Amino acid sequence: MQRFLRAADFTTRLALVVSVMMLIIAVATGFYQVLTRFVFNAPSTWSEVLTRSAMIWSVFLAMAACFRWGYMMAVEVIYQLVPKRGLVLVEAFVGLACLLVLWILLYYGIAMTLRVSSQTLSGLYISIAWIYAAIPVGAAFSILAVLARLLAQFTGREELGRVRETAAETEGREGGSA
Repeated sequence: MQRFLRAADFTTRLALVVSVMMLIIAVATGFYQVLTRFVFNAPSTWSEVLTRSAMIWSVFLAMAACFRWGYMMAVEVIYQLVPKRGLVLVEAFVGLACLLVLWILLYYGIAMTLRVSSQTLSGLYISIAWIYAAIPVGAAFSILAVLARLLAQFTGREELGRVRETAAETEGREGGSA
């Protein structure tokens, strides 16, 4: 079980690092698009497509970290309302619902990726399947993250709720207790 949790944490961190790199690519190519269109009056044919594609990959990969570390905004409200004993049931229900949706994304994402593999992306001249592949890849990373989260919480290795706190939250808590 410890190996699975370490592997899941590694894949979650990997997905997050690649997501950040995709976000950097999206920002850089978006800036390039604006520069070529409005400053040089010669719009690029490929930068808008690459920006959109990098954003899609960034979102689907970052989704794994949100699931693993419990940063789902709507669920946070429920944690405040439900008594401590009921949180296990809430985690189980939310986890199973997420797994169902992620399994559907994985299954149909693979089908869609295969279906569009013969089409090319305008401006980049690569198969559009490379972009659609973000759906099943992100879903697979997220399934591992949800399973690791549930396993860690139900075995008592992690508390229910968010796993990581931001620096501001930690500082606020320490400052309030001083």
